[in-house]
Amino acid sequence: MVTLDCTEYTTREINRTLADLPAGDEVTITNPKGRHNIAVGLQQAIDVKIEGHTGYYSGGMGKNVRINIIGNAGPGVGENMMSGLLRVNGYASSAAGASARGGLLVIEKDVGVRCGISLKGGEIVVGGSVGNFCAFMAQAGTILICGDAGEALGDSLYEAVIYLRGNYGSLGADAQEEPMTDSDFSVVGTLLDQAGFDRSELRGFKRIASAKTLYHFDAARTQTY
Repeated sequence: MVTLDCTEYTTREINRTLADLPAGDEVTITNPKGRHNIAVGLQQAIDVKIEGHTGYYSGGMGKNVRINIIGNAGPGVGENMMSGLLRVNGYASSAAGASARGGLLVIEKDVGVRCGISLKGGEIVVGGSVGNFCAFMAQAGTILICGDAGEALGDSLYEAVIYLRGNYGSLGADAQEEPMTDSDFSVVGTLLDQAGFDRSELRGFKRIASAKTLYHFDAARTQTY
């Protein structure tokens, strides 16, 4: 077990130490106090526990790594994740999981605006509610929301799918509700299990996906954006 105290090391020193650890190691980072860019770009299968709140882009660009933030996270947590697991035990700010390509991002409480913007294949599970423009231009992957969603949910979706237990303020351009199938319920149940959340209200989820009317522009007819 390795312990790194942010009051004793710079962010660069912490990230270099993490990058040099062999697969299978466990490390605890203490006193982050909102430090930005902690545990970014890690490639190996190590377990990182961050005891406290983090700032911008914590856990970004990770591959194989398992990160547990015991606190809240600032904007861009899990940005461009490739694989692995990133858990936020508290709240997350804007653009959580932006452009994530793989892995699982779990946020136990509420998330700000633009959660999962430009998602490219990762999975995001939110235990609370999300703000406006969740999944804006999400291209692939899955977002599961146990609470409510703000305005313009799924605006300009491509192939990504949103599962929402609560209510939404409005759907964005080209997003639509679709019937839940047995396959959808299976996906939701699996994600809830992976996130460690209660699946007792499994049947309460609704599916939001793309109507695919924006895939091709047709100049011969009027189109609304």
